[in-house]
Parts: sequence; structure tokens; C-alpha cells
Amino acid sequence: MRAREIQDQKASAYEMFVPQVAPANEDVSASPMRGATIYSAKRRDYALEPTAEGFCETAATSLLPVIGVDAANLVRVLRQLEVIAKRQAPRIAFKAKGSILLLDLADILAVQAEGNYVSLRHPRHPYLVHESLSSMAEKLKPYGFIRIHRSVVVNTSAVEEIQPLPTGEYRLRVKGGREYSVTRTYKHNLRDLAQLWVGSECLCG
Repeated sequence: MRAREIQDQKASAYEMFVPQVAPANEDVSASPMRGATIYSAKRRDYALEPTAEGFCETAATSLLPVIGVDAANLVRVLRQLEVIAKRQAPRIAFKAKGSILLLDLADILAVQAEGNYVSLRHPRHPYLVHESLSSMAEKLKPYGFIRIHRSVVVNTSAVEEIQPLPTGEYRLRVKGGREYSVTRTYKHNLRDLAQLWVGSECLCG
């Protein structure tokens, strides 16, 4: 076969090949369905010049690295991170009946002074801990607990309702229906119950 015929066949084969790969040179993104792979690439233009061996590409632009993300793997990783976050939620450890108990702080509704002890108000039942309320208030403050009375500290995330009283004091209702009084000395702490107050500028002033 003559060299010219060989060159013509190479050119025909290249023309058939180029349309198949052209779409991959444009921005491509697959829907994030299970098992899908997402690609990101930069458009590339080609310039072909004939040579003795056929055709060569003379474009100077470069293709960006193709990044593949498996949607199913991504969902699995996110779920694992969610589990880890729950495991790392703040907990409180204390001695009770000869052993050490660990409870999620989110489950503690309030802490109430009882003599030389404090009662951790838990939905199941209270736990007595040999600790002063002042010490507990300082330890729990970074975790969203506020003092509302000289003998009571509450979990802000457990408060469901604030009721103003004619005396200038307030009454709080926490999850489960239990209520606590807020004295004037500590009513300014009620501002920490919410990040956004609407139409209640005079409340807790």
C-alpha cells in the first residue's frame, strides 16, 4: 500500500475518533445519584497539522485534572461524620452508688441545689452529686447552662416557655413540664435563651 493511502486511512480514522472524545473536553457533571461519578474539566480546543506520520495536536492549552467524586461514598462519609459528632457530644461524668456514670449534657434539664449536693434533673430520674451549685454553674456555663436562681441552673436548650409575672420576675417551663422561678437578680441571663429576639426588646431588660 502506498504511503499516500496509508496517510489517508490514518486521517479518516482520526476524524472518526475525535467526535467520540470531544464531549469529554467540555464541562461535564453527572447528577449526584448513587454510584454516580462527578467530573470537572476545562474546555480544550484542538489544532491539527499534517505530518509525515499523520496528524498531530498543536494546541497549547492544557486539560485541568479530572476530579472524580463517588456520590455513594460521599453519603457514607457524611453519615460516619454524623455518628462521630454524636459520640463527641459533651458529657458529664460523676460518681453515683459506687460507680461513675456518664450522661449527655443535652439530657440534663436543670441543676438544683439540695443542701451540700446538687440534683441533676434528668428525664428519667434525678442524680445527686456532691458539688456546690456555684461550682457547677461555672463548669456548665460554656455548655449553654444559665443561672436563674440562687439554687437553680437550667439548660437553655431545654427551656420551652418564659412567663412574665406581675412581681417583675419570670417563670420558665422546661421540657417535661417542670417550672422554675427566675429572680430579678438573674433575669438578665434570660437573654442567653435565644440567639434572636423578635418584638421583645423590653423582655429581660
